[in-house]
Amino acid sequence: MLKLLLKWLLSACALLAVAYLYSGVQVSGFGAAMWAALFIGLLNALVRPILFILTLPITILTLGLFFFVLNAAMFYAASGVIDGFHVRSFGAALLGSILYSIAGVIIDSALEGVQFGQRR
Repeated sequence: MLKLLLKWLLSACALLAVAYLYSGVQVSGFGAAMWAALFIGLLNALVRPILFILTLPITILTLGLFFFVLNAAMFYAASGVIDGFHVRSFGAALLGSILYSIAGVIIDSALEGVQFGQRR
């Protein structure tokens, strides 16, 4: 549970970093980044698998590149719901989601070996 909270916190920091590095993504503060990271995570866990199955033929046809469009759609959808998190356009969502995904891979690899609350 603590690992999940740490991942959420680091994902919010990654979202702030994306907003700092790329002007197409704007985050008003850390609270908005926390809500946006939570909502993006929920969309990725609940909606993206369904969309992936529905769009599997086009994903295969584009050799997996359509998966970037699905990630951008989740990123852009979160900006439409969360106050304080704004993405300028779908193209900005595409680039922002790529940067956010790269940060997510780094976070996942850093937390891979971390274990909390282990008793010996």
